[in-house]
Amino acid sequence: MSDQSHLQTPKTFSSITQFLHNCSQTKNLRGIKTLYAHLFRTGLLYSSPIIQSKLIFSYTTCLHENNIKTFTNCFKFINHNNPLPFNVLISDFFRNRLSFCSLKTLSFMHFHGVPLDTYALCSSLAASSSTKEVTFGKEVHAHVMKSGWLSSVFVGSALVDLYAKLSFVTDAKMVFDEIPVKNSVCANALLSGYCQAELWAEVLELVRLMPILKLDYDHFTLSAMLRACAGLSATEFGRQVHAYLIRKFNEVENDVFMQSSLIEMYGKCGSMLKALHVFNLAGYRTGAERNKDVVLWTSMLGVCGRNGHFKDVIKLYNAMLREGTKPDEVAFVTVISACGHTGQVKLGIEYFESMVRDYNLNPGLEHYSCLVDLLCRAGELEKAWNLINEMLHKGHGIGSVSMWGALLSACYDCGNSELGKLAAQKALQLDPQNSGIYVMLSNLYAKFGMWNEIGRLRELMKEKGLKKDTGCSWIEVTS
Repeated sequence: MSDQSHLQTPKTFSSITQFLHNCSQTKNLRGIKTLYAHLFRTGLLYSSPIIQSKLIFSYTTCLHENNIKTFTNCFKFINHNNPLPFNVLISDFFRNRLSFCSLKTLSFMHFHGVPLDTYALCSSLAASSSTKEVTFGKEVHAHVMKSGWLSSVFVGSALVDLYAKLSFVTDAKMVFDEIPVKNSVCANALLSGYCQAELWAEVLELVRLMPILKLDYDHFTLSAMLRACAGLSATEFGRQVHAYLIRKFNEVENDVFMQSSLIEMYGKCGSMLKALHVFNLAGYRTGAERNKDVVLWTSMLGVCGRNGHFKDVIKLYNAMLREGTKPDEVAFVTVISACGHTGQVKLGIEYFESMVRDYNLNPGLEHYSCLVDLLCRAGELEKAWNLINEMLHKGHGIGSVSMWGALLSACYDCGNSELGKLAAQKALQLDPQNSGIYVMLSNLYAKFGMWNEIGRLRELMKEKGLKKDTGCSWIEVTS
């Protein structure tokens, strides 16, 4: 059927937008141009700002990458006194991962005097954060300051979120302090930035400030609090947060992500039994069975692995399969690592192979690293080296420091100085300041009486100002 025959039917708004959507999906540029001609001839083009924006969006998505920068030429038939079609465009571009077009649209609006409202500013700031480029966001920030839009908590929250996501935590805190009337959204945006930067003390400080500012805690706030408790190994405060959750929110046991945060908090604080108790209660409803969500299983698997209960990791993994939950990539990292610590080489290889065979999951760098570690622990140097070559051939980069460190350690145990030296070189290529690799290499040289090499290694460490890391441990002090 030709494009013209299609145009005999779209007489309503919904049919026109559906036609444009279909053209976008099929990259039917000719159909869009034909519709444009039809709307222009009949005068419908100027009757609806929404249709104008949908037409431009569909046209832009069909352009080749080298032509997409010229899409603003289409703005000539839009009334520049009406921000609505531009706002719709900014939002549509952002939702469809065309953030550059969102920013280009806002720039056009500003240059041609189209009124900027909270919707345009917030959407463009969100688009700016997705591009991982702070420059445009700072330009919007300057406009916001000059035009007085910072009085809007929505614009202020979007600015805080931008700086937090791009790790400019100091700027995020500055904007937060300048917002005259705050809400939980802007506080949570700043909390997110603190969590991303692992500034756990700042998280708790802001949480304690929120009641003074008359801001309510929501699920996101409490999740950030639990992450901070885990980061600080603050078990007692984590238990208080847990108690608050039970008192204030109904059916907490059915909130998968909150339960996952609780499990990980108790696990990182070393409270295995508490984590297991939360896991056993999670997802139960009266007369119903457990909500079989892989997030909970993965969290509990990670807790067992971090606390050295490697046999329990394998048991729990088998229980997950029996309950019909499909494992994800994270679960496989944990269970393959557990096989390495329990010396079950064949089982670890079987799990690794089952990723592709049974679950259509592609092994990543972490999976290869775990399997290499497993083989190294078993003294299977040749198999480990062959696996590394396979990983390199499949384009996973040059590996990880932990993987090369495991190979270096195995070379010490098996007495392979040449391969050990290569492993150390690769590890230091990834992390030149890693003093642990230098120490392991020095031990390898000492085993073979290579004293001249040890001397040169120590001189190199002095030149770089490296020292062996001092051991430490956490202890919670309560008053």
